[in-house]
Amino acid sequence: MIELTVSELKNAVQTLKAGDRVLLSGTVYTARDAAHKRIFELLDREEELPFDIQGAVIYYTGPTPAQNGRPVGSCGPTTSMRMDKFTPRLLDMGLLGIIGKGEREDAVCDALIRNNAVYFCAVGGAGALMASHVTEAEEIAFFDLGCESVKRLTVDKLPLTVCIDCSGGNIFKDGKQKYFHGNKNLTD
Repeated sequence: MIELTVSELKNAVQTLKAGDRVLLSGTVYTARDAAHKRIFELLDREEELPFDIQGAVIYYTGPTPAQNGRPVGSCGPTTSMRMDKFTPRLLDMGLLGIIGKGEREDAVCDALIRNNAVYFCAVGGAGALMASHVTEAEEIAFFDLGCESVKRLTVDKLPLTVCIDCSGGNIFKDGKQKYFHGNKNLTD
């Protein structure tokens, strides 16, 4: 298990390999479909974004309202592929890390390599577990979107897996090749 802070990620990203398990601490920003659409409207109008994209980590989640004195309610990842049309441009602007679940399109994989960035997967279906690693939450933009507004989260040892590294390692593709290696009948 590798313990990293978001501020250490830029220097560590070259050493991370697909399959590595990471405990990430620091500031991450939430953004799902609706927030990405709004972010791109701001970009197209050449307006300021709600957070500095350079070196940032975006978590594809829409935390539910906080309960019992916690900063957020359930905070599980959403399917990343829904953001694929937005992701290459954000990576080209300096986005360093993404947290979500599921496979990504080739254009995203290429942008991760081109920009020395990393795609982490969080455990799907474990929103309470992920929320237990959030120590602070502040809504910072698009308040009318409710759970899908952009929030600044402070996370402590958020359990993640490197799914696509900046060298092109990809657990979705590599894992399939390893599992099905030598058994053609399983892939038909």
